[in-house]
Amino acid sequence: MNDNHQYYRTTTESEVMYLKGVGPQRAKILAAAGIETLEDLLYYYPRRYLDRTGIKAIRDLRVGDEAVVIGRVENTATIPTRRKVIFTMTLTDGTGHLTCQWFHGISWISDKFSIGDTVAVFGKIDFYNGLKLTHPDFDILEPGEDPVNTGKILAQYPSTAELKAVGLTGSGFRRIVATALERLSEPVQDHFPPRFLRQNGLMPLDTALRVIHQPQTLEDLQPATFRLKFDEHFFIQLLMALRRKARLDDQGRVFLEKGPFLKRMYAKLPFQLTKAQINVLREIHADLKSPHQMNRLLQGDVGSGKTVVAMLTAATVIGNGAQVAVMAPTEILANQHFRSFQKYCDLVGIRAALLKGGMKAADRSQILEPLASGELQLVVGTHALIQEDVKFKDLGLVIVDEQHRFGVLQRKELIGKGLAPELLAMTATPIPRTLAITYHGDLDISVIDELPGGRLPVKTTVVEPKRLVKVYSFMRSEMAAGRQCFVIYPIIEDSEKLDLEAADLGYLQLKEKIFPDFEVGYVHGKMKPVERDKQMKAFELNKLQLLVATTVVEVGIDIPNASVMVIENAERFGLSQLHQLRGRIGRGTYRSHCVLVQRK
Repeated sequence: MNDNHQYYRTTTESEVMYLKGVGPQRAKILAAAGIETLEDLLYYYPRRYLDRTGIKAIRDLRVGDEAVVIGRVENTATIPTRRKVIFTMTLTDGTGHLTCQWFHGISWISDKFSIGDTVAVFGKIDFYNGLKLTHPDFDILEPGEDPVNTGKILAQYPSTAELKAVGLTGSGFRRIVATALERLSEPVQDHFPPRFLRQNGLMPLDTALRVIHQPQTLEDLQPATFRLKFDEHFFIQLLMALRRKARLDDQGRVFLEKGPFLKRMYAKLPFQLTKAQINVLREIHADLKSPHQMNRLLQGDVGSGKTVVAMLTAATVIGNGAQVAVMAPTEILANQHFRSFQKYCDLVGIRAALLKGGMKAADRSQILEPLASGELQLVVGTHALIQEDVKFKDLGLVIVDEQHRFGVLQRKELIGKGLAPELLAMTATPIPRTLAITYHGDLDISVIDELPGGRLPVKTTVVEPKRLVKVYSFMRSEMAAGRQCFVIYPIIEDSEKLDLEAADLGYLQLKEKIFPDFEVGYVHGKMKPVERDKQMKAFELNKLQLLVATTVVEVGIDIPNASVMVIENAERFGLSQLHQLRGRIGRGTYRSHCVLVQRK
């Protein structure tokens, strides 16, 4: 850029390097964070906001107030106690003293403050030997930053160590965003015409972007956030619609005949299919007969019978001379699927195999060679299926379980090993209709909305730690009656940073103190597969009455005899995880109970 840079026309395509306060070094760091142009910068949204409009002097604080306090760091201290370490930081603003304290993340927070720093803190005021804030939000004001300027709503941006190292955090980042907004030569062009904006109650895009970075009040954020979220969902749906159209325009495989395997397999099933399963199979068979490629999501609760529907679909495709690949996200789930599929395959003479990572070369060749020649009709595996040396003679159907755990490219790689093979994705995670339309708009959706006969719904209860004595008493009675239990922990080892119940400690307490008269097992993700499989096998055979575990048992575990699951620190899990974990029980004919232990 020449010396007349003040006349440089700034548009959203302009490079951030030419913004005042950036330059080549900072531009390189910004580029690593995905910010190369002004447009990238404007769409780098704040992660939260610090409301400094409610600034109060310490002398004016009252217990229960939510307030912003700005003061100077007078002292800091790390205080060991019998149970844990506490970090404290004392602020003064000339009118009084306020103590801020942290019980978690001590090693991280203790390096944040230096004596003399000017800090803005926000939280709910408490009192114990003086005014206190526990785990407050905070913002360290940079030297020279005007405290009066803190009477605003300030954007807080996602940051990295690299951005922090070059001063692009806090006010530094806000400064370059403000410069970008000031330097824009013209408003950001809107995708939608004014009439569309009026009809849908949308704020203009230029206004929304300015407000999201520099709100005058928290109330201003609602229409701005709505507009930007509207855009995201609109373009996701547009992408899904285009994908769906492209799929319908492409010529797919046609499987007109049901074939010999389907009829024989159906006749040998030891149970009756539910009406929901039959309806789903009709939808799938209509897809198979269609000239368009099937792209269907099969949704059903744990235990609703998705696997048998998938196997009957596979039998149809194999009966037409093509091959089937079943991909699962974990080895545990792949092992379970292989056992399930092989059981059905053995009924009718379909040749199946299991392909996993880490197999010996000789064992792999015994699978890869017949797979390439077409002798092997069905293969179950993990990500190992998408490796370059895995070749099919005629891949006609791809079945992906827990499809949300795979990326688009991973599914595409497996599908690319055949000529427009059909796709059947499966999930046990409940998907609300609006979410299904938004994020799975390129998929046709089938739902198995009933459980097989004899299954009882799982009763779910939320308890506080003080009620665990009664929970353990109930578990004892269940195990004495011949049934089995799970106890799930969110982490393996105890941590000073996280005040969570740890599986290592929990296992020892349950085994030695609470249930010494029962056999207790333990599995977690860092165990060697051989040891983990040994524990799981013992639990399957009811040689263990209680299994302590982390989320390694989230999928792929089928123990019909298990009737109780206790999930520690349930607040640390997402709804999808809780649903999957709860699905490990209630798979038999006994009434089952899921107990969520809430520790916060």
